Amino acid sequence: MSGEKQQVGSVWTRPRRTREQPVLTREHIVAEAVSLLDAEGMEALTMRQLGARLNAGATSLYRHVANRDELIELVVDAVYGEIQVPEIDDRANWRSATVEFAAEMRAMILRHPWMAASLGQVGLSYLGPNVMRMTERMVALFEIGGFDPAEIGDAVGTVVGYVVGVGISEAAWLTTLARSGQSEDEMVAGLRPAAERAVAEFPHLRGTTTGGDWSESPAAIRDRKFDYGVQRVLDGLESRRR
Repeated sequence: MSGEKQQVGSVWTRPRRTREQPVLTREHIVAEAVSLLDAEGMEALTMRQLGARLNAGATSLYRHVANRDELIELVVDAVYGEIQVPEIDDRANWRSATVEFAAEMRAMILRHPWMAASLGQVGLSYLGPNVMRMTERMVALFEIGGFDPAEIGDAVGTVVGYVVGVGISEAAWLTTLARSGQSEDEMVAGLRPAAERAVAEFPHLRGTTTGGDWSESPAAIRDRKFDYGVQRVLDGLESRRR
């Protein structure tokens, strides 16, 4: 009926079917989907391709996952389960624990570069059990760290937003790198002449882009830039602690 409200389409809002085949389970499907994504990227993830890897027809998959969008929600939540949030009992350890969390989250994204293409398709990702557990532990960390309860959600969101933003940019770069067949050092060296030409007429950019030490490894530069950003975010949040 036209007056009825339709529920938002998401795997987290739809009751899970209790009837499952003894061999094929949702957990098995998700684990194989993550392996497929790690090996071949987001473009390869289709229900037909996944069914072939599982020796099952796409129809069998639909008994456990309604569509590809739901599958993406599930695989994203699955990899969020890899993130460890440190537990502390002393507020003095808040900063080091948050740095450790940020490094964990970034490492997860870089292990699964397809995340760069998936986060815009995830839907209600915050309802996933692994995301909920991660958020719960981060809230506990910030409570012990001395943040006002009214600000904790925004403070945690600021840290997560920074890590996700930088992480998916790095993941997109690593995806491009993998497709090139080159090492990171080789690709950056090949891009250097074009980068120098591009900034030739911009003196301020020249001082920051090409004035650095080209002998520093690209991976070390990425690590340094990421840590710089995390530390500056935490500098800002420090002033909000009670």
